[in-house]
Parts: sequence; structure tokens; C-alpha cells
Amino acid sequence: MSGKSEILISRSEEETEGFGRKLAEGARSGEVYALDGNLGTGKTVLARGFARGLGISGTVSSPTFTMVHEYRSGRLPLYHFDIYRLPDEDALYDIGWDEYLEAGGVCLVEWASQLAGAMPEETVWIRMEKDPSEGPDYRRITVTRPE
Repeated sequence: MSGKSEILISRSEEETEGFGRKLAEGARSGEVYALDGNLGTGKTVLARGFARGLGISGTVSSPTFTMVHEYRSGRLPLYHFDIYRLPDEDALYDIGWDEYLEAGGVCLVEWASQLAGAMPEETVWIRMEKDPSEGPDYRRITVTRPE
């Protein structure tokens, strides 16, 4: 996860979603965005904004039990993964990880650090952290892009 990092401070769901939207506006086919952070840090909120930034409308929710949601109505297909429940990298490959990486869309992966070895070297890592002392909606979002 080395590379060039930038930090964004969000103080609302709207700001977090807006950051996701802005991030997606520059997304290119074949990219992987790895979201990481504890429960309740806003990973799915950022993912919803990311989908909006690709021009995807409709409901965007965490694919906790299905492992992946596919959205194809935007300028690029979005493959939104939640790999929290996967036991190992083999299980990720069993649901077609290789095929998604080659499918010409963007992969957005929640809980990516659990299977970090399966993430491509060029992955953009997004770490989300709360700090209750700063308020209930405060988020520190660190984006690390490969060099």
C-alpha cells in the first residue's frame, strides 16, 4: 500500500458521498479501488457517491450477503464487492475475481485489506477512519495511489 497519499476530512455523509463522486469522475476501465475501515466509517456511503460519479442511478447498497453487485448503467460498469465474509483468497477467485478484473469496468472492494494479497499492485487504497472526539460524522479519508 505504498504510493502517494492524500487526506480528505469529511464532516457529513454528503461530503463523503461527494468525495466518492469526485473520485469516480477520474476512474478508468480496469481500475481497482480498495475501501478499508471499521464498521460504520462510511464505506458504503462513499461507494454510493462513486456510483453516482460514474452516472449510475438507483439504489446502491452494500453487497454483504451477495458478495458483489453489478451496476452497468453508467459510463463504466461498476463491480461493488463486500468481501468481509470471505475466508480466503481462494473464495474470492471462486466468485470470479479474475473475470471481474478483466471485464472492462471498475472494481470497488469493501474490506479489501482482509484479502490484500489478491488486490492488483495498481490498486487505489482508501482508508476511512472515525474520530468521535471530532463529532459523529467526522471521517478522515486517506487515498493512496500507486506510484
